[in-house]
This record gives sequence, structure tokens and C-alpha cells, in this order.
Amino acid sequence: MPQEWSAKDERQYEHIEESERRRGAGTRRAKEIAARTVNKNRAQSGRTRTASRSTLADMSPQRRGGLRSGTDRPAGPTRDQLYNEARQRNIKGRSTMTKQQLSKALGK
Repeated sequence: MPQEWSAKDERQYEHIEESERRRGAGTRRAKEIAARTVNKNRAQSGRTRTASRSTLADMSPQRRGGLRSGTDRPAGPTRDQLYNEARQRNIKGRSTMTKQQLSKALGK
């Protein structure tokens, strides 16, 4: 694991990875989910050099999973997440696009 991770981060990573494996995720997917969760928690607590605005504004991954599951909201990434991806792909006119337009422009 990365040197910046604390012992608690390491335990959390192992717990999440094991939990995802029990749910049926593949090894690579379980490791990815665990690493993303731990890294997002580190960013939200200020233990990383950089963090995206959407990471800082969002709630923790553990809380978000429980609150957003089973709702009647549109599924998929948020508008901010789509916007960030559009910015990375250098899509023109992205700042005025709605969530649906961003999704369509990204081919999702």
C-alpha cells in the first residue's frame, strides 16, 4: 500500500476489499473500490496534497452508499462528475451543458 496510508487506512482497505469480494466483485474491482474509498476519505480529511471540489463537497463514501441506494433519483454519476470528465476530454461548451447533455456528449 502507499506509504502515506496509516495503519487505520490499511485496515479499512482490507475490510472493504474483503467485503466487496464477499459481495461477488472480482479481485481487481474489489481492490479498486477499496482504494478509491480510502483515498476519498483521506482527501476529505485533508491528508492529501490535492482533492477535487466534488470530493470535498460530497459526503463520505460510507454514508453516501446507504443514503443514495434505493432512491428514485436518476442513476449514474452526478453532473459535477460528468463535468470533470468532460473537462478532462476537452469537450467544448461543457460549462453550459445540463447533466443529460453532458452524459450524451460523453457517450454514456
